Amino acid sequence: MIHRASQPLTAWFLLWDLGLTAGGWLGAYWLRFEAGVIPIFRPVPEFRQYVGNLPLVLILAAVSYRVAGMYEVHRLRRFREELSAVARGVGLMALAVMAISFARHAQYESRAVMVLFAAGVFGAVVAARRAGWSAVRHLRASGVNQSHALIVGTGRLARQTARTLRKVSWTGIRTVGYVEDPAGRRGTPDLPVVGPIGELAELVQKHHIEHVFIALPLNRYADARRVFDVLSQTVVDVRLIADVPALSGLSLTTTSLHGMTVIGLRESPHYGLNVVVKRAMDVVLASVGLFVLSPLLAALAVLVKLSSPGPVLFRQERCGLNGRPFQMLKFRTMRVDAEATGPQMTAADDPRKTRLGSILRVTNLDELPQLWNVLMGDMSLVGPRPERPVFVSRFRQSIPNYMARHAVKAGMTGWAQVNGWRGNSSLRKRVQFDLYYITHWNPLFDIRILFLTVWRMLFDKQKHAY
Repeated sequence: MIHRASQPLTAWFLLWDLGLTAGGWLGAYWLRFEAGVIPIFRPVPEFRQYVGNLPLVLILAAVSYRVAGMYEVHRLRRFREELSAVARGVGLMALAVMAISFARHAQYESRAVMVLFAAGVFGAVVAARRAGWSAVRHLRASGVNQSHALIVGTGRLARQTARTLRKVSWTGIRTVGYVEDPAGRRGTPDLPVVGPIGELAELVQKHHIEHVFIALPLNRYADARRVFDVLSQTVVDVRLIADVPALSGLSLTTTSLHGMTVIGLRESPHYGLNVVVKRAMDVVLASVGLFVLSPLLAALAVLVKLSSPGPVLFRQERCGLNGRPFQMLKFRTMRVDAEATGPQMTAADDPRKTRLGSILRVTNLDELPQLWNVLMGDMSLVGPRPERPVFVSRFRQSIPNYMARHAVKAGMTGWAQVNGWRGNSSLRKRVQFDLYYITHWNPLFDIRILFLTVWRMLFDKQKHAY
């Protein structure tokens, strides 16, 4: 829904988009026929005829942009939604222009120009939108173009919603207060309870409310339905804050199944194209790492063999993707009979370690053979660190959402490790950081973690692994 307050913003974006489209249309002609960058093998169409087609192009652009949802302006719109809408709008506009040109048997039918036109308009509109939204958000954070909101509920979820809205001041959404029935009428020092749920329609009118956030716990589903019934008398934006973090620990997804809304609570972000991107990064970087580090790996193998009797590599069963076991490789850092009495966690000044093993563990060089695990697909370069099945069985009983870590491949390094939660540190904190990584995964996040891992290995003096 577009409120009256956002209509000038919509008109502003529309004017910019049409202006950039016109510039892209003329710029494509210049690049193709005037700049001399691309060889010309056909007669050059007259510029006058080309300019004469511009009004039709702008009409098709305006319709295409509107159909693609480029002007569904709301304060919580994310950049990726903007990017997707612009891609749809420009693509639809380019197809419409080509279809009309061919239908009219127009003289101007250069495919190269159409490619330049579509690419140029897409880049220009995305850049303009990015700059435009940055300016709007700055103004809203400064107190300009504000809108009012109410939060239904006063519990933990409602208070968290209020704190979040204060933090994202760039939305320009100012919370007026809570709405709660008399049984739970207790606000916070900075936000009062302005009335009960039954008077929500009147409160919307009285306080000029544009947004209502329903932040009720799952056990108050009936009250949430009642809120929807009351708000059916209004035209405000209504958003439901899902009370699911304690259940899932992963990203929340929604989809439609034959008209029925399905909410995903335990879905991995590594699906579809994401799987291909993640695997390609692992294969390429692991291959480069094995090649570049091969002299170091060979030297370490010789040192391990000479330092103590036993094999160079240590193989240990660990739990990976979906909890499936695999054999993880490491340079051996302990005596061969280190676990003669059974599995146990490594401790500080562990007498089972060899002298070279202590150095390898502190420097993390014992982990380098896992590049082969990554290449074989058992692990990823970045992900939650794998644990042994015996400890997984123990931790899954005592640590909430522990098994959610296995929704992605285990990693050589991870978000928890680069933040210092490794070795003898809080297991709950490690799980918390692992779940954050899974929820917010993207390729740039992986690159950031890899960079921080190298930085920590070289310059971090606080060692937690032994």
